[in-house]
Amino acid sequence: MRQLEGALPDFHAIIPAGGVGSRLWPLSRAEAPKFLHDLTGTGRTLLRETWERILPLTGIDRIMVVTGRAHRAAVERQLPELTPANMVLESEPKESSAAIGLAAAILHRRQPDVIVGSFAADHVITDADRFRRTVAEAVAVARTGLITTIGITPLEPSIGFGYIHCGAPLEIEGAPHAELVDRFVEKPDLETATQYVRSGDYLWNAGMFISRADRLLDELARTQPELHEGLVEIAAAWDTEQRDDVVDAIWPMLSKIAIDYSVAEPAAEEGRLAVVRGDFPWDDVGDFSSLAKLLSGGRPGDLAILGEGARVLADSSSGVVVSQSQRLISLIGVTDIVVVDTPDALLVTTREHAQRVKAVVDAIKSAGRNDLL
Repeated sequence: MRQLEGALPDFHAIIPAGGVGSRLWPLSRAEAPKFLHDLTGTGRTLLRETWERILPLTGIDRIMVVTGRAHRAAVERQLPELTPANMVLESEPKESSAAIGLAAAILHRRQPDVIVGSFAADHVITDADRFRRTVAEAVAVARTGLITTIGITPLEPSIGFGYIHCGAPLEIEGAPHAELVDRFVEKPDLETATQYVRSGDYLWNAGMFISRADRLLDELARTQPELHEGLVEIAAAWDTEQRDDVVDAIWPMLSKIAIDYSVAEPAAEEGRLAVVRGDFPWDDVGDFSSLAKLLSGGRPGDLAILGEGARVLADSSSGVVVSQSQRLISLIGVTDIVVVDTPDALLVTTREHAQRVKAVVDAIKSAGRNDLL
């Protein structure tokens, strides 16, 4: 893969910083969602790591962050370099089509030929150089008019991710690893995932999208015309004094739909979606089992500990302990345990059942205990 030198002049990054990460409760909360936590032990939040990973591709003035109004102050503390013009505040949570679509519409008005790339604020990528080289390939593909995604070469038959089925190779200068996307497939069972990995034709869907802004908006107009119309109207008022009034009037009425369904899958069906293979380490840290694996480096039998000043005594135990209190946590003879200790809530489960944590969050919502969310 070629060396990357300097920023890409026509490229503007979008960081959607939303979602609570309910499978990481009680660590991740509505007021302190996953992207505002240090989950890697580096001393930097996932949002800050995402910013620093993208910065060499763009420079400070060409990164836009989309987040909720409630998280404005926290985002500003994490990213003091972020210019006010490049912070988009949602009045209420919407799915990724609205968040990414609005950012693309605003940037398109400012620079009609801009290429945008969307990268989640809460993913972990440990080889930033390889990531940036892959993004540069995706930008080269996007310049041809194709909407482009980055698929991760799977390391194992995971049932926690969706998959991308690759089609024919593309011959595009500057993008030797580009292929057409044949189709997307939802999270498979283990047997199917094993077949996918063995074939070599499937990649993990990492939810990264790179496109000319006008092409992304065209696709959105084709599949979700009312949503597109609302986003364009908001974008037209964004850099004016009418911004807040227009946002408050239109944003609550916009439909909720993930960009995978509004843009990526329809574009793939029409042969307008490409994928660039990414061979860098990637994880969306979707649950505590993923966190345990990330912190232990994938070594089975290890006990991973996260938390400044965590006090843990362990004997013949494995799994993960996350501590936000000063309590002493003692583990004796437990395997693949998950313990999350916060000042007002304690979670104890196993890595096998980590995906079921979301059911606890749903039960808390049903009970009306919003103070615990």
